[in-house]
Amino acid sequence: MDRARDELFSHINRCGVLQASGEDQKVWMDETIDYLAERYPDLGDLELDHLHSVGMRFCAPALEHGSSSTAKLRDGVTAA
Repeated sequence: MDRARDELFSHINRCGVLQASGEDQKVWMDETIDYLAERYPDLGDLELDHLHSVGMRFCAPALEHGSSSTAKLRDGVTAA
């Protein structure tokens, strides 16, 4: 399981999936989990589901990007 997880993270970092849309990330992750299932036949459905969810969480930004997610100044305080 540890080797499969490490390989998944390595694939995520190398393949540029972090910059893809959410739908493209899901398709990519589904295909990659299928590949890992073939590569590591000892992994069961529960472990593969866990890898999928961990991989999708890894792809999601910790903070949303864009103007709607920026910190707001309050009480007339201006940025230095």
